[in-house]
Amino acid sequence: MAAEIVFESISKSFGPVKAVDQLSFTVEPGVVTGFLGPNGAGKTTTLRMLLGLVEPTSGNATVGGRHYLEIERPASVIGAALEASSFHPGRTGREHLRTYAPQVGVDTKRCDEVLEMVGLATAARRRVGGYSLGMRQRLGLAFTLLGDPQVLVLDEPANGLDPQGIHWLRAFLRHLASEGRTVLVSSHVLAEVQQTVDDVVIIAGGRLVHASSLAELAARARKQVHVVTPDVTLLTQVAAERRWQLDPAADGFTVWDVDAAEVGSVAFARGLELHELRGRAIDLEQVFLDLTRGTGA
Repeated sequence: MAAEIVFESISKSFGPVKAVDQLSFTVEPGVVTGFLGPNGAGKTTTLRMLLGLVEPTSGNATVGGRHYLEIERPASVIGAALEASSFHPGRTGREHLRTYAPQVGVDTKRCDEVLEMVGLATAARRRVGGYSLGMRQRLGLAFTLLGDPQVLVLDEPANGLDPQGIHWLRAFLRHLASEGRTVLVSSHVLAEVQQTVDDVVIIAGGRLVHASSLAELAARARKQVHVVTPDVTLLTQVAAERRWQLDPAADGFTVWDVDAAEVGSVAFARGLELHELRGRAIDLEQVFLDLTRGTGA
């Protein structure tokens, strides 16, 4: 059974710089959680504290109630990939995994299994120095899976992937979560993980600014309807009557906090001629920017 990841008031200072400040959140099994924030927000430092690579100034980070350094065979509990470039360029993909297999406690057959899982079976005998960045990302993911861990921690896993690779990654992470694993994925670009994650944790300036389901985050976005009409006077009058916020746009107007169906129905009833009526997609990226703006990240 997968274990939850828990951060409890964890902080880390480097001299006068507080990289992480009293950060608390929980990552649940069975879902993909996005760990988001601008570059320099403290994401990698937080993950390194979880993995015992950086000692917290205060607070705790645990997996299943245990610190990473207390786990006897950590690779069988938590798989982590913080970099895509830490490979010996002269080794093949298979040789890289076989080097670590004894430390993880698995046989060489497992190396071939995980290479197949991440789509690198045909490139297993190629030297890593000739791999693309996306292929190195896949090899890093294969390494995290060597011990068949129930917890996965991936730092910017979509970096370097082409659109097809990103589509594959999304499906693969969802598959892993569907098996009951705990999956934590960091990124500084919400759009990169928007179609992948179920929950989001957003930090900025080392502090937590938002934690919820993706659906709850989306609820913070304001509805927008784009309207083009030759009768600006009537549109303005209708907006005032309905208490709609109406803003000029480059080629028309934006009506806020209503949907296209409501605007269309009112326009039909009032005889307002519309040349264009279009609901705009929820702009989660703008919500993300609003949450992290002005934090000093």
